[in-house]
Amino acid sequence: MQFSEKWLREWINPNISAEQLADVLTMGGLEVEEMEKAAPDFTGVVVGEIIECERHPDADKLNVCKVNINTGEPLQIVCGAPNARVGIRVPCAVVGAELPNDFKIKDAKLRGVASSGMLCSAKELGINPDASGLYELPTDAPVGQNIREYLSLDDTVYTIKLTPNRADCLSVRGVARDVCALVGGANAVPLTPLVVNAVAPNADITLPIKIDAPVACARLTGRVIKNLNANAPTPLWMVQRLERAGHRSISALVDITNYAMLTLGQPMHVYDLDAIKGTLTARMAKSGESVKLLNEQTHELQDDVLVIADDEKILGMAGVMGSFDSKAELHTKNIFLEAAFFAPEFIQGKTRRYKLTSDAAHRFERGVDFMGQIEALEYATQLVQEICGGEGDENALQIGSVSELVGELPQREHITMRVARACKVIGVDIPVEQMVADLSRLQLDVKQVGAGQDSVLQVQAPSYRFDMAIEEDLIEEVVRLFGYNNIPTHAPVAQISILDVPEQTRAADAVRDALVAMDYQEVINYSFVDGALEKDFGVSGADAIELLNPIASSLAVMRTQLIGSLVHNLKTNLARSQTRVRVFEIAKVFHRDATIRASETTVPNIAQPLKLAGLAYGSALPEQWASKTSDVDFYDVKGDLERLFAPAVLAFEAFAHPSAHPGRCASVSLHGKVIGWVGQMHPRLQHSYDLPRAPMLFELDAQAVLQRDLPVASMVSKQPMVTRDLAIIVKRDVLAQQIQQLMTDLPSTHPDCAIIQSVQLFDVYQGERVADDEKSLAYRVQMQDADNTLQDAQIEQVMAQILDALQSKVGARLR
Repeated sequence: MQFSEKWLREWINPNISAEQLADVLTMGGLEVEEMEKAAPDFTGVVVGEIIECERHPDADKLNVCKVNINTGEPLQIVCGAPNARVGIRVPCAVVGAELPNDFKIKDAKLRGVASSGMLCSAKELGINPDASGLYELPTDAPVGQNIREYLSLDDTVYTIKLTPNRADCLSVRGVARDVCALVGGANAVPLTPLVVNAVAPNADITLPIKIDAPVACARLTGRVIKNLNANAPTPLWMVQRLERAGHRSISALVDITNYAMLTLGQPMHVYDLDAIKGTLTARMAKSGESVKLLNEQTHELQDDVLVIADDEKILGMAGVMGSFDSKAELHTKNIFLEAAFFAPEFIQGKTRRYKLTSDAAHRFERGVDFMGQIEALEYATQLVQEICGGEGDENALQIGSVSELVGELPQREHITMRVARACKVIGVDIPVEQMVADLSRLQLDVKQVGAGQDSVLQVQAPSYRFDMAIEEDLIEEVVRLFGYNNIPTHAPVAQISILDVPEQTRAADAVRDALVAMDYQEVINYSFVDGALEKDFGVSGADAIELLNPIASSLAVMRTQLIGSLVHNLKTNLARSQTRVRVFEIAKVFHRDATIRASETTVPNIAQPLKLAGLAYGSALPEQWASKTSDVDFYDVKGDLERLFAPAVLAFEAFAHPSAHPGRCASVSLHGKVIGWVGQMHPRLQHSYDLPRAPMLFELDAQAVLQRDLPVASMVSKQPMVTRDLAIIVKRDVLAQQIQQLMTDLPSTHPDCAIIQSVQLFDVYQGERVADDEKSLAYRVQMQDADNTLQDAQIEQVMAQILDALQSKVGARLR
């Protein structure tokens, strides 16, 4: 929001400097981003009138002008501007004047002709860097008056950086309202109200209006004005204020609606009345309808877009931009002036979707005063009367009565604030009387119930404050008006207690360090992802949460998994010629869950589990001279997970995951509970994402990773270890892991087998002397007794028990 100091001081004029005013605004939450002078310093420039203009005798591009500055004899000034002519009034720098950039005006001779001064352009005065030619002033500019005084150049332009919730300050009145409340004590002054009298209609002319979307368009007002002069010049005072607010002057009608918007915060639109056929209706667009907008771009609309239409066509995207075919032009004689309230949720996201920008949308999507439409309409009508009055007699301008329809207006509930809670949150015991006085200065309707610190304040949120809804909003207003710099500085005081951290837990940073030690690199991605990415990698049946107002179409849903983001990281690295990529991420995922209840850390019906995911692509090891390069495979990543969880023992079982290769994926279990999966990317996805190789992926429950098993010390046996190899033949569909698990579990049912220390598969064979539907597996069994040396009979007995168990359970036989 940009505005001039003089304009603001017409509303409220506290006895403070421009710098102090900027500090008041910033400390009140309206951060002043920039302060600059309306024009650089210069002296000796007055309003001059060219009374004679002749060609220079020795230069085709120069003119010799006689300029009246109301000091007696006219000045002779040589000028090269192409628009120099008799009758115009322009800025005239007299001898001795000092212009910007230390340019001093002296008596001079140009091609032999004396010149006593300089006629100036707006660029030479530092007012408009893009201007060319002499700065032509209105014909009623007083000759001889100081140009700084006439153009009000001793002014300061403020640019404030507003947070999105403070749409009420997107107008000069809104800023003035805040200044009135923020400036207290000896400098406190009342707000000067804007008196807007209803303009009496002088003609029985109306346009039928209708609301078909009463929630989206909660109020629709307008009036017909005929026989106006749209080509009338915009007054200089309005042009200056618009320019200092960052708006260029376009035409009288556009300038009037922009000026009213900047003054009151209510966007308005002017339609060419003759372009409207039948009834002007606020309705939702029909899917596939299109409209050519003021920027001359045609857009096909979706059915969630609010539009203004007549009986034949769309007249504009409501709250965003009008149509090209219904715009008022310089030759327009009859208009329909519209002011409406459009609900923010129906405007939000439309400018981003259709790549549009407009001041109206900027305000409507944040919320405008839903009670201010009639006032703005009457104010704009007054300006039209003053500036665009019709030709002929005084009644030539025909003004119809105001038409108004009301839909479903927002309901503003009373907000209750506990005084004791406010003081606790702020950290200062502010008297309740001061709270009431401060909030009343903000023009809020405040009612006190009770007395002292035990009282509560009931406040009716005004129609222009969409940011006031809960108790904390009022507490924010109290501390803002009390003054952040008035809060005393105290060192924080808190009771410190040492918490016992169970040894079975580890911090997330410890997990990160462990993975980094395994040559993985951490990445941090957005929690918002593309819907297509979620469809490819999301868990089947998971209900992804779509954002109501995404910042981009590629960030439209909350992710239910982390793998898709890691694949995007892989694509980015491959595009930068990185052939070996190992990344991981620890982050929350989001999905709907009806069992989740609201709490301080949860959102109702939304589960937010913490996950750990990783991706490995390319060679298993960095390129080196001592070993051959081989691609990372399932067993490499499986080993990484086993090291991460050690000394706990993970169990891996064949598993089907939609993102993984059907035969190269396993579930990961810890203490009998599945905590995630690991596997190679599905060939379909590899092809879809154009990857030269399929990366290895894993995703785990991070809470399981943050727990750890403590190592248990045991005596090292002095007895020798005995090793026996066992080669068996089983059916092809029997899993090697199943056999290994059978042997490992034998000590629980066969006490003699307690000497088994480890079982390891070391060979798999399929070929000659083995049937096509069978395979040969060779296991190495290590046995040891802690107290005694094992005897051959004891060893053979254990091996026989192993073979009996395998024969009975899986039909194994010795090879």
